[in-house]
Amino acid sequence: MQRILFITGSLNQTTQMHQIADHLPEFDCWFSQVFTDSPLIKFFLKKTSLLNGTVMSEKYRHNSEKYLTSHGLQIDYSAKLNSYDLVVYCSDMVVPARMRKTKTIWVQEGMTDRFTIMSHIVRALKLPAFLCANTSLNGSGNVCDIYCTASDGYSEYFKINGTDARKLIVTGMANYDNLQQFNNNDFPHKDYVMVATTDMRETYRFENRPAFIKKAVKIAAGRKLLFKLHPNEKLDRAEREIRKYAPAGTLIYNSGNTNEMIANCCELITQYSTVVYTGIALGKIVHSWFDVEELKRLQPVQNGGASAKNIAALCRSYALYKGEWNTFLPHYLSEPALAETPLPSIAEPTLI
Repeated sequence: MQRILFITGSLNQTTQMHQIADHLPEFDCWFSQVFTDSPLIKFFLKKTSLLNGTVMSEKYRHNSEKYLTSHGLQIDYSAKLNSYDLVVYCSDMVVPARMRKTKTIWVQEGMTDRFTIMSHIVRALKLPAFLCANTSLNGSGNVCDIYCTASDGYSEYFKINGTDARKLIVTGMANYDNLQQFNNNDFPHKDYVMVATTDMRETYRFENRPAFIKKAVKIAAGRKLLFKLHPNEKLDRAEREIRKYAPAGTLIYNSGNTNEMIANCCELITQYSTVVYTGIALGKIVHSWFDVEELKRLQPVQNGGASAKNIAALCRSYALYKGEWNTFLPHYLSEPALAETPLPSIAEPTLI
C-alpha cells in the first residue's frame, strides 16, 4: 500500500487535509504538523518568541494533533516513522530538503498576506521565507511539484510571484468552495454589520485596533454591530477594546461558525481574512484592507464542495505516476478518466 503524508498547520489547514485524505481510502494516510530540519528555524522556535504566532509553534501543533487524535488519524510528526510516496503541503515556506526527494503537492488553504517590504527583502536576498513573519510568500516558493490553487486568479498570482506555470492547476479550495450552503443556518441574529478581526498583533504586525473599531462604528452608522474575533487573538484584550470603543449592545463572538454569521449579516468588514470570500460569494457589501476588486478576481471557484475530491484525484494519479513532474499535468489533463470528478465551475482542471 502506498503511503501519503499530509502536512497540517492551522485548524483550517488541518480540516482541509482531513477532507482530502477521506477520499483516498486505498492509501495509508498519515499527518504531521508543519516541521523543519533547519537549525536556524529551530533556534528561533526554541530561543525566541518570533515564531509563536506561526503554525510551527507548539500551540498550533497541539490544536492540530488534538483534532487528528479525536478523528482517529495517524500522526507522524517530522516524518520520523515512515517513508512516503507523496507529501501534501499546505505551505511551501518550510519544506525540508529531505522531503523534496519525495513527490510533493501544495494545496492552497486561504488567502495570502499582502507583500511587505520584508517580503521583498527576503525574496531579493534569497533568505528563508519564514523571516517574512507572514504568509505573503506561501504558494510562490516553486519548491513543490504540483500546486493546487483556488482559482484562475490565484494561479496567475502565484505564477507572477515565482511559481512555475507548468506546476499550477485550479482545483478549488476546500472549506471555501460551497459557500452558498451557509445561507441555511440557525444563527439567531440577522441584519447586522459584521466585523471579522485578524491576529496581526499576535503575529507581531502593527495594528491600531481602536482606530479600526471606530471605523467599523462609522460604517455601521447606527446599525447593530457584531464582532467575530480571530481564535488566535488575546480575547480578553480584544473584547475590552470593543466594549470601550463600540456602542452598547454590540455583539461579540470568539467562537461559532463564522460563515453562518456572514450569511446573516448585511455588510462585512474585514482586515486580512479569507472569510472576505464568503461575503463576496454571498453577495454582501464587503470592506477589506485588500483591494476588493482584486479579491473578486481571486475569488475561489464555487464547485459545490468538490475541491477536496478534485485534489484527492490529483494526489491519487500523481502518486501512481511513473514519469517526471513536468510531464504529469499534461498527461493528467489529456486523460479525463484519471480525474475522479470534473471541476463543475470550469469543466475541467485548468493548466495555467
